Amino acid sequence: MRLPSSLPSPNLKLGLSLGRRSGADVVGLDIQPGFVAAVRARVNGSIFAERAATISLPADTVRDGEVLDDATLAEALKELFASNGLGKRVRVGVANQRTVLRTLELPPVTDQKELAAAVAFQAQDQVPMPLGNAVLDFHALGIIDTPAGPRQKVVLVAAQRDMVERLLSAVRQAGLTAEGVDLSAFALIRSLYRHEPEQTGRVLYLNVDGLSNLAIAEGTVCRFTRVVGSGLEGMAVELAERRGIALADARARLLEGDLSAPPEPAPAPVVESHESLESFAADAGAGADEDNELEGESFIPEPEPVDLAAEAQALPSVEEHESRELEMSYEELAHSPAAPEVAPEASDADVLTVLENGVRDISGEVRNSLDFHRSQEGGGEVSHVVLSGAAQDIPGFADALQLSLGVEVRTVELGVAAGAAEGGVSPHRLAVATGLAAVEAPQ
Repeated sequence: MRLPSSLPSPNLKLGLSLGRRSGADVVGLDIQPGFVAAVRARVNGSIFAERAATISLPADTVRDGEVLDDATLAEALKELFASNGLGKRVRVGVANQRTVLRTLELPPVTDQKELAAAVAFQAQDQVPMPLGNAVLDFHALGIIDTPAGPRQKVVLVAAQRDMVERLLSAVRQAGLTAEGVDLSAFALIRSLYRHEPEQTGRVLYLNVDGLSNLAIAEGTVCRFTRVVGSGLEGMAVELAERRGIALADARARLLEGDLSAPPEPAPAPVVESHESLESFAADAGAGADEDNELEGESFIPEPEPVDLAAEAQALPSVEEHESRELEMSYEELAHSPAAPEVAPEASDADVLTVLENGVRDISGEVRNSLDFHRSQEGGGEVSHVVLSGAAQDIPGFADALQLSLGVEVRTVELGVAAGAAEGGVSPHRLAVATGLAAVEAPQ
């Protein structure tokens, strides 16, 4: 879903709208905690990534979807776009707790200016943030019949201005031109939506990567969105703290985890019973007594006499000892190899524990979101979950999530052109960036 029109009010001063339509060469830019993905995409019956690149981010450059260090992010973006064949015009995604989505029902209005004024009036009651510090956008979904008569259904989006400005500051410092800002949830739906004639109910899209982003959609229309957890970056931080390893190593170890493998049973400790120990001591004592009786004397042998004078003659003199020390090379002593320091590694048990805790936390947040969505006016049931993000590369993650949620979890393969992603980039990490680059979802 796109939001092609901006709200012409004093609150919109950035000159950018959420989800503005752009040309085919615009690059989708997904900025998450721990990494950035950039994609140039094409839609021709299906959506696919034509060119893609990713880069890791230092810790705390982006936290919970918000830019904390725009200078560091700008340097990473410069490096990412330096030599990968991607253009400099980008559409940027946002996903954090400082964005709001509301669905409004207004009197039928055909004039765009009148509709904008009606949306601005309703926003005062619907948006839980000062409108003076908000960027607003809306998209009309059409006229529907209600018990109160025909109503115009509108999706309203608000984002806090200072959060958007920090994001755009990093983009500008990197020498890029932002053609638009869009909700990552909308991009996720565009990228992963698949038309199924027999499909009934709504679909929950869940991207578990640097953070965990949720979107509930009816067709291609987003009905609810929320950031539901810190995602794999939060798990990596926990693993790094547990084991005292670098964050980059913790990220890699998590992606090597396997939730599908049964845990190896710990070897049972060998415990001697009190009775068996007493029996062993008694047998040993009896044997010693028998040996003593056979020898007729104490079983402890007498020490052999030592010729101390002969041993003293064999030892080097003090002068000879000092001479040998002087002959030794000082460089050999100085450069003798020291014992290497071995960095502590996260054990498989630690990795599995962190992943299992992460699945449990995310599924709990998803259940809370589903309960809240059902309780709202216009809410509905979800038929299944579509999982994307780096978590899709972890064996057993989808099954563990399904077991914890009690809702079917599916995966969708994103189309990636041959040679589009260099350096072993996983296509599952490109869903949001691909949706940001696409003009519309395939029908």
